[in-house]
Amino acid sequence: MKFTIYQESRIGRRKANQDRLAYCYSRDALLMVVADGMGGHLYGEVAAHISVQFISEAFQREARPTLDDPAMFMSRALTRAHAAILDYAFDKSLADAPRTTIVACVVQNGVAYWAHAGDSRLYLLRQGRVEARTRDHSRVQLMMDHGLLTPADARRHPERNRVYSCLGGSHPPQIEFSKRTPLRDDDVLVLCTDGVWGPLQDEGLVEGFAGTNVMDAVPKLMTRAEALAGPSCDNLSAIAMCWHDEGIDVQDDAVSTQTMALDKFTTQLETFERTRAPAGSYEISDDEIERAISEINQAIQKFSK
Repeated sequence: MKFTIYQESRIGRRKANQDRLAYCYSRDALLMVVADGMGGHLYGEVAAHISVQFISEAFQREARPTLDDPAMFMSRALTRAHAAILDYAFDKSLADAPRTTIVACVVQNGVAYWAHAGDSRLYLLRQGRVEARTRDHSRVQLMMDHGLLTPADARRHPERNRVYSCLGGSHPPQIEFSKRTPLRDDDVLVLCTDGVWGPLQDEGLVEGFAGTNVMDAVPKLMTRAEALAGPSCDNLSAIAMCWHDEGIDVQDDAVSTQTMALDKFTTQLETFERTRAPAGSYEISDDEIERAISEINQAIQKFSK
């Protein structure tokens, strides 16, 4: 495989970053996953962290160096991540399980497969336009589908952040799966939370990736989204991957997995230590964070067996 990939997460104007994102690749398969946690006092980011870490570790166990069935892998991994969140809530005696949106994508043999629940999005950009995009599992999307809202009205609707499908919570997730999608040279896959796509919208994303590479485009788009959102800026997270056909010369930032060993993986995953505002600006102690990390690992180990 040959691709260029970049990920970034920013706290925005919030006290903590409840987003989590990661990419992981073997010699012949690539996983990308983004989650946007929902819930106060640490629990939203716990749900997002369980999901992203669980799915990443499942990929490392099964991609040797390819997955037997990428779509089935995502179905199984997302469902078990949901169960791990519920188990965490049960062990903590929480009245309501923490929740997180999820969007995940596997690329293998030059073909992309993705799945999502909630309003974190995947875009496939091809030749300067949106070739494919996930459909939000949100209340305003349902209202638009029934002709009750225009896209412009949806951007200002007071319930624009309400989702009806997610991992965690009291209801099983409604996970939506893509069709098998072959990639072409220079296709760009973008996975992002609503903190990114909300201020920019589709037009802003397409414009931001036009005539540049993902290493330059993502930071500039994040800065643009922060400026547009202003004082209400949410957490912002995005992974962008540009696909390259084998044999085509590309810039030095490109990854080539040709020489990787069959049992090796490269992983980039955001951690708690990099998602907090400066000390004194939030009410969660270092001890609580350490305890949460330990409990997260216990929940993941239980459902990884």
